[in-house]
Amino acid sequence: MSHDNRPQPPLWIVEEDVRQLVSLNDAIDALADGLVLEARGEAGNVDKALGQWNASSMHALGAMMPLRGYVAFKTWANTPRGAAAVLSLYSATDGALLALMEASAIGTLRTAAISGLATRQLASDDADEMALIGTGMQSPMQMAAIAAVRPLKRIRVFSPTPEKRKAFLARAEAMMGCEIVEAGSVAEAVAGAPIITLATRAREPFLTTAMVDRGAHVNAPGAILPGNAEFHQDLFDRAGLVVVDNKRNAAKASREFGERYGADAARWEGVHTLGEILDAGIRRAEGSDVTLFKPMGMGLSDLAVAALVYERATGAGLGTPLPVGTRAAPRWTAFEQQPQTMVG
Repeated sequence: MSHDNRPQPPLWIVEEDVRQLVSLNDAIDALADGLVLEARGEAGNVDKALGQWNASSMHALGAMMPLRGYVAFKTWANTPRGAAAVLSLYSATDGALLALMEASAIGTLRTAAISGLATRQLASDDADEMALIGTGMQSPMQMAAIAAVRPLKRIRVFSPTPEKRKAFLARAEAMMGCEIVEAGSVAEAVAGAPIITLATRAREPFLTTAMVDRGAHVNAPGAILPGNAEFHQDLFDRAGLVVVDNKRNAAKASREFGERYGADAARWEGVHTLGEILDAGIRRAEGSDVTLFKPMGMGLSDLAVAALVYERATGAGLGTPLPVGTRAAPRWTAFEQQPQTMVG
């Protein structure tokens, strides 16, 4: 990152700019670089903050890549009537605000990209079929992320509402260049599938170890709130590699991992971060059983993508410059003694 001696106005970068500047494939590679930096102690996260009310939640997370010259925070609110996310990108050198970004597209990219990255590292090299459970907003890009790292021939899809499932299938067939198959149950969808992605908001676990074939890789990005769960505890018993994006976030907000590992740090020693796996070059062992990846979301994933967006935006002349203000002292009024009024 280069710094001009003249102050540069921060940029306002909207979703369409993000779409033009960075592809899902770009995001996968950017995440790989960022996570390796973290594993080497050259990048870090600010722990996720979470607040909940009614059926809604608010979140904040942050990250730093000082060698790249960036730090960032992302904040968002998620309600039944909608959601909005904003990422603020700062210079790690002088603290200047570099950009404000609409962050929904960045969030979709990094959520899908980290599943793709884990699948690239952990799934069997010859895996060519995928089971997708859930047909929500994240599901199309979850499919695309797997297709970006493995030559998919078939995707089996299940969600509990038939109407939503059929509507999703029609969109998926237009989007993907492979066969899309409607499954009538979770068990039917995952039977024999070498790659399984769970992208739901389920409150109770639905995937059991008996449903999962030997050698399968499971991505579980859906349940990221403490009240949600997608897979039963018996899946841990078969997992030769258990991987998360961030241990602290998993310990804080994953019901599945909380029930398995609790608060005892020693019990978490067998859980790896994806950055550690990438830095060490660890892959699935020949003939091994299940691998499990649980991404909870972390600031470094957002920052890795946002930094690439910013660099390409400045190079392409995209983004709207924002006015640069100057610091001003707050207004205040001195206390004035009021005259006393005698009573009686």
